[in-house]
Amino acid sequence: MEEVSQVDVDAGRGAALGGALPTQPGELPLARRLRSLLTWPTTDNDPVAHLVRTHRGIHANADASVLRRAYTIADNMHRGQFRKSGEPYITHPLAVAEICAELGMDTTTLVAALLHDTVEDTRYTLQALAEDFGPEVAHLVDGVTKFDKAFYGKAAEAETVRKMIVAAGKDVRVLIIKLADRLHNMRTLGVRSAASRERIARKTQEVLVPLCDRLGIQTLKRELDDVVLLHLEPDEHARLARFVHDRPGWDGYLDDVVARARVALRRSRVDAEVAPRPRHLYSIWKDTVAGDHTAPYDLPRIVIVVDGPATDCYAALGAVHGLWRPVPGRFKDFIASPKNNLYRSLHTSVRGPQDRTVEVLIRTDEMHRSAEYGVAAHYRFPRAAGRAADRADELAWLRRVLDWEQETVDPTQFMESLRCDLAEAQIQVVADGRQVVLPAGASPVDLAYELGTERGDHCLAARINGRLAPLSSELEEGDVVEIFTESDAESGFEADAAPRGPRREWLGFVKSPHAQMQINRWFAEHTEPGISIADKVRLGRATIGLALRKHDRGLASDLPLLRLSEELGYPDLETMLVAVFDRTVEPDTVVRQLIDLVDHRQ
Repeated sequence: MEEVSQVDVDAGRGAALGGALPTQPGELPLARRLRSLLTWPTTDNDPVAHLVRTHRGIHANADASVLRRAYTIADNMHRGQFRKSGEPYITHPLAVAEICAELGMDTTTLVAALLHDTVEDTRYTLQALAEDFGPEVAHLVDGVTKFDKAFYGKAAEAETVRKMIVAAGKDVRVLIIKLADRLHNMRTLGVRSAASRERIARKTQEVLVPLCDRLGIQTLKRELDDVVLLHLEPDEHARLARFVHDRPGWDGYLDDVVARARVALRRSRVDAEVAPRPRHLYSIWKDTVAGDHTAPYDLPRIVIVVDGPATDCYAALGAVHGLWRPVPGRFKDFIASPKNNLYRSLHTSVRGPQDRTVEVLIRTDEMHRSAEYGVAAHYRFPRAAGRAADRADELAWLRRVLDWEQETVDPTQFMESLRCDLAEAQIQVVADGRQVVLPAGASPVDLAYELGTERGDHCLAARINGRLAPLSSELEEGDVVEIFTESDAESGFEADAAPRGPRREWLGFVKSPHAQMQINRWFAEHTEPGISIADKVRLGRATIGLALRKHDRGLASDLPLLRLSEELGYPDLETMLVAVFDRTVEPDTVVRQLIDLVDHRQ
């Protein structure tokens, strides 16, 4: 298959669509939509019709023509490829795009979703894609494109995840496309062997589900959770499904709870919607296991969405507690203290009708949208007030990962650190007058490094809730912690004599990747550092540049290198550059072939 150029795409598109009319200069958006309806079939035979309807149901002025063009290219490029189920491969990128559309993502994301496997699995190059759809789409596709296992070996998977995280640092939509991609693969996992199903489900549970939680996209996380449970604990999944289907009187009871809550809210003059909020199967299973229950443990639950400011949530809480007696110790205020993914709600449990425990969630409409869609809410509700100011805080965890990612050379260590950082169990402690999120089981040393590398390296002692405590102590939710360093000791703080700098035994109890990285770096500063694939790519390109100078040549662009990498059988340019750095192929050999290629084409 020849490289796809813009001319080839436009010509192929016209033929494939029966000569669809081009957009007229100066044409109004309404006219363009009418022309789209006239020049494209509206029957079920149109594979993109459902995608367009879903997308325009949320973004009414979306340009459908670019979606159709992206689909046409993806369909042509994947032609002849099939999934393990026997379906044409194009059904997968189309399904991924539809998941993104249901989330409310923008047109650029949908185009990238349609094309997300073309660079990896077809002859469609990243450069051709950038020429056809622009650098923004190219960045998203490149971010989810995997490294080739044949060339990168065991490091391929870890380096692919690293590459995706770095790309997400520039544009978080990379992660949203990856989650949609994995969700569709999990939906269709049944055709694989039992061993493959378990392996993929386990990796999904360890990395992608926590990533989904960090992005706050609960509408995706619920389904990912349940399908992971299906493949890892099929018997438990079946038992819980039967329990949810067969439990008697549940719906009638929840209807009564909802009706009574509405009356209480009206009496308190709180404008709010009340609805049942049943748990999904994985959530029930987790509570059942955590509580060591023999029967599935699931409490009736409702959600109250107030139409007003956050203060109305507390008014609604007063109305609920005035109606039913609260259960001691079951109140959590995630509005005053949001979760690490900025989830905000009030949680309480009350003794409801028939003296049964009922869980109640209370939030504003904006909090509800954010709880469902997380970072995707910015795209689904672009006009929502007060959103832009929260974006940096929402992705603070990603910036933290990117900080320690640069310190990690070994891909295996990177993956282990990422799994730890994404661990579901986390705590919040107070230090220096602010809240700090740490992994569950973290120590004062973890906290010291979170407050700054210097404070971590020179940490001597800690005071937890006003009392001196060993540095190996496990911190708990809500602890107030003071960290004392060598400079504090010099100014009069009494501490045991201790060597300057971190101690090796700290590695036995620290939990956060950042602390582990900094301690290891301290003790490895006199050893030869390793090098990442990204650095190998950069240095490989520089090596070729130096070899070209011997021939008084230079490169104006990467296009000749891209063509040479294809002719030499490399899956992409980066792999060839790594081979040059590793001396798998000699730079002078590559340069001679490059000059021959350029001179021959001229």
